[in-house]
Amino acid sequence: MPDHRSGQIRPTLRERLEYAAIASILGFLRLFPYRWRVPLAGWVVARVVAPLTGMRRRIRANLDLVCPDLPPAERRAIERGVPDNFGRMFAEMFSPEDFAAVVAATQLAGPGLADLRRAQAEGRPIVAVSGHFGNYDIGRARLIHEGLNVGGLYRPMNNRLFNRIYVRAISRVGGPLFIRDKAGFGQMLRHLRAGNTVAILLDQHIGSGARLRFFGHPARTALSAAQMALRYDALLIPIYAIRQPDGISFRIEVEQPIPPSDELSMTQAINDSLEAQVRRHMDQWLWIHRRWKDRGGA
Repeated sequence: MPDHRSGQIRPTLRERLEYAAIASILGFLRLFPYRWRVPLAGWVVARVVAPLTGMRRRIRANLDLVCPDLPPAERRAIERGVPDNFGRMFAEMFSPEDFAAVVAATQLAGPGLADLRRAQAEGRPIVAVSGHFGNYDIGRARLIHEGLNVGGLYRPMNNRLFNRIYVRAISRVGGPLFIRDKAGFGQMLRHLRAGNTVAILLDQHIGSGARLRFFGHPARTALSAAQMALRYDALLIPIYAIRQPDGISFRIEVEQPIPPSDELSMTQAINDSLEAQVRRHMDQWLWIHRRWKDRGGA
């Protein structure tokens, strides 16, 4: 897939240096078998990258805001665990053969599975929602493995050199993939309208989003998933790929569908669903997001 970001603009020196560092890390990790590569990547990001890039500082700031009463030991565990999970995701993304084997061994379960199967059998559009939690691409990959035609919405990386290999990596899971811009949204809507599935992550700050609640604080959230579900009579269903204690395998939880009502209530239900999962697995959500930019009243 072409790199739509690069065009004719030459990469900056910073982009080249960042890409060289990332490529070096990837090359180093490939020297090890998968069962060592994934935890090693987690260790490198948690112990080396996180202190250098300010990850821990941002994690602490978010925890101070929404979970100020966390015991110190639990807070330290989250500060280590979040970059560790991020590093493991990084290794998994760039290990396509081993990633495929993990996906094949990961089963769907949960109270919403029957609804998902029914919608698939009926050819009904499906909007699968999740967050930057566990390894969200395991969920998308498993839905494709189950025979669903899943389109994914993604935001290109700022580093155009890295974006090329990033898009190639996520494309190996399956497609189509839609860029998070006006044209990409149009393509995604046509895909959904044809009776297919779209997979969306809704846990990043969207300036034009609605002021809803997440962890008891205002968080601007896109209404697009609920709007699509209402417009196309699509099944709106939260799905989470939860990393298991061995650090390698996953469990995919298919929750009860969000019942149709209005776009605000439905989107708040998505936030509540993700918050409940994060509270059970605090180190598996990407706490480095600037999720709570809008501190005004909800």
